[in-house]
Amino acid sequence: MLYMILGEDAPGTLQARLAARPAHLARLQALIEEGRLILAGPCPAIDSPDPGPAGFSGSLIVAEFPSLAEAESWAAGDPYVTAGVFARVVVKPFKRVLP
Repeated sequence: MLYMILGEDAPGTLQARLAARPAHLARLQALIEEGRLILAGPCPAIDSPDPGPAGFSGSLIVAEFPSLAEAESWAAGDPYVTAGVFARVVVKPFKRVLP
């Protein structure tokens, strides 16, 4: 089943986000290689594709996991969580309708 993982950045964590990004992307690459990643990306903190020092307000991942518990476990191990970038993470089942 698909699950959406929404991480909300804590204030002032842009440098921690940038430092943890390579490890975060490596985990996402593993999902790609397993054919489980539907989409992933950050949410700019301002209305711009390159927010610069304004940074990001969070990230969204939609991926396939065997269960909600496994999606939650995967999310808990994300480098953005362990580095303190995400203040809050929400994991919910997701039903893809379009496209």
